[in-house]
Amino acid sequence: MKLQPDQSDVQTITGYGPGWVGVSGEKITTSVILTSAGERIEWNASSFDELGPDHFARIAGVSAEVVIFGSGSRIRFPKAAWLAPLMEKRVGVETMDTAAACRTYNILAQEGRSVAVALLLE
Repeated sequence: MKLQPDQSDVQTITGYGPGWVGVSGEKITTSVILTSAGERIEWNASSFDELGPDHFARIAGVSAEVVIFGSGSRIRFPKAAWLAPLMEKRVGVETMDTAAACRTYNILAQEGRSVAVALLLE
């Protein structure tokens, strides 16, 4: 699906499909962490089964008020223990499928929120 945001000064997701997301006209085919501040961080996971505490500790390293976890083609919730580094920083976490995570991230980023999205691209 192609997304066409209004003019925006923040990093937005411009499209998505099975196994990819578009960011600023570039097609990304590996799991990634994006922030409204413009950070783009590789996130070395190609399936939900590969995820573990280190993956969520990496997310906790970015500056954001809220993190959206895009869990792939369907909603799958991370273990509570994996979220401990985010909870310690008092960062909210929302889990949804990757398509919904892309749309929600764009809305929050365009509202000026400090938001990060961790997208699992399978």
